[in-house]
Amino acid sequence: MVTKNAGKLALAVLIAIPAVLLSATHTHLPPEWSLLVFGSAILASAFLLTWAAECAQKDISGGLAIAILALIAVLPEYAVDLYFAFSAGTNPTHGPYAVANMTGSNRLLLGLGWPLVIGLLVWKARSRKIPSLRDSISLPRETRIPLLVLGAASVYAFLIPSLGRISILDTAVLFSIFGFYLWHLSKEQHSNPEFMGVAGFIASFSRQRRIASVVALFSFAALAILASAEPFAESLIATGKAFGINEFLLVQWLAPLASESPEFLVAIMLALRGNQEASFGTLLSSKINQWTLLLGSIPLAHLLGGGESALVMDFRQTQEVFLTAAQSLLGLAIVINLKVSLGEALLLFVLFFIQFFIPGPESRTIVSGVYLVFAGFIGIRSWKETRDLYRDVLIREKIGQIALPR
Repeated sequence: MVTKNAGKLALAVLIAIPAVLLSATHTHLPPEWSLLVFGSAILASAFLLTWAAECAQKDISGGLAIAILALIAVLPEYAVDLYFAFSAGTNPTHGPYAVANMTGSNRLLLGLGWPLVIGLLVWKARSRKIPSLRDSISLPRETRIPLLVLGAASVYAFLIPSLGRISILDTAVLFSIFGFYLWHLSKEQHSNPEFMGVAGFIASFSRQRRIASVVALFSFAALAILASAEPFAESLIATGKAFGINEFLLVQWLAPLASESPEFLVAIMLALRGNQEASFGTLLSSKINQWTLLLGSIPLAHLLGGGESALVMDFRQTQEVFLTAAQSLLGLAIVINLKVSLGEALLLFVLFFIQFFIPGPESRTIVSGVYLVFAGFIGIRSWKETRDLYRDVLIREKIGQIALPR
């Protein structure tokens, strides 16, 4: 097992090395080869960051660690998006790609990641013959504050398409929501993390060797991602044009799928072990990060790239953001009562895939409407239960502490 995990670690490093060397020597490849080399480097680096972030929890604790790990772990997901937002400052044609990548990563997470993990958790409960969990999963009460954070971000997100732009004001609001989320996490009591696979292999090192390994992995992975972001992003566009594929769709779905795969795999492995809190909590945290930090970073990157303080969106982009907000609202309505059924997970999955089979721009409007109708129905159905569940969640027992009854 040790040899197998060491081999996985070495393979991930070897896959990322060519991208670093090509970038350092300014060597240019044909678009399709560039897409393969630099896309593989981002995927490998995402695995390295995931393993390093898991191991770091063994030696670092507290709010500062949470903030650092949250920022580093999402670097692969942000690299391509922020490159497009930054370059849109001088090349406005890249603006739509920044929005496409952000909406794609969010919708993949809820439409594919959440249903998959929920389905696995229910299957695992059935295999263990746990009667109370045969058709649904239950989330811990500590999940209430993160869900309220997701709710605040989702409601605010509806303002963005109505104004037709993402501005620095949105950055301030969304960063504030994310800051509150980190502050809340720093106050929570965290159990010892469960290490497995390559992360478990590194965690078994002596403390000095483990810390050195984690720092080295963070540094190398960050270097590989920074070296790969621009050529990977440009190769997505060039490959789409060369093969007659809509480059907007490549940016929206292929890039997020590559960067989020390691996180999906970690959540899947935790689900297969029956760890409900950690598996679903991983994807919930990722959704909050993307819906606050990633979305809020777009206008900031655009401004730093020489653009205006707001990234103006066209009709399609506003539709995409509205659709993503509608999906987020349905996801919230489903989990807000801390119970998620297999049928509700299947609903998220079906609505995510049905958008690909409705032709024309009206598909986004239709699917958005369906999301909102189901969100309203589920929200009304569970209103009394949800109200009672959250009645005391914001009552302060003392200054700086939020009452979270066990």
